Amino acid sequence: MSDPIYFLNPNGLADVTRDIEKTVRALRAETDAPAAFETLFAVDGGIETQRDADRAAVAVADFVARHEARASAFVIACYSDPGLHAAREATNKPVLGIGAAALAVALARGSRIGVIAASTRGMPRHWRTYHAALVADAVAGEQAVNLGVDESGNRAVALDKLIATGRALRDQDGADVIVLGCAGMTPLRADMEAALGVPVIDPCSTAASLAFAICRERGIA
Repeated sequence: MSDPIYFLNPNGLADVTRDIEKTVRALRAETDAPAAFETLFAVDGGIETQRDADRAAVAVADFVARHEARASAFVIACYSDPGLHAAREATNKPVLGIGAAALAVALARGSRIGVIAASTRGMPRHWRTYHAALVADAVAGEQAVNLGVDESGNRAVALDKLIATGRALRDQDGADVIVLGCAGMTPLRADMEAALGVPVIDPCSTAASLAFAICRERGIA
């Protein structure tokens, strides 16, 4: 059996890691590389502020450096992709950030991206990333539901807010594709797409599919 693809949740929410695992395992074919899931506990709760993201970046890069000899690839399961470049310096194995993967696939599905953030506290950091990646002009808008990361995938608490925010991005900002700007939202993608009638991109699903495909291309299974 080949070495695993590590899916790294940098925050301190093990329940979110379990939701990510459910999403990823549903996408994995029997012949794909195995998947392993880690909660890094870089912060106590979800990653919201720049300080949270900076702490997470160190934890991600350190984990990759320690495990790179026995890994097929790494996926950073946080929309802000903390530690992406530092991790890539630590290994020649593929390192994917779910945020970058989601934006790339969103541009393959539409031309005006709407992003749903968990909290307004994270939005300045997101916009810095969009500008640095030269995709800011394609982001029609970003709006927040102002829920904790641990609440953002809870159907009873979050679904109506996510759908209402997606409609505002679609109808007011002109978005023709919606990106879920938090890994915690992963359980609700299909419901949102059915309600909104436009593509809804879940970063975890997107990055997982890319990671499995990259490993297959490299002959890793």
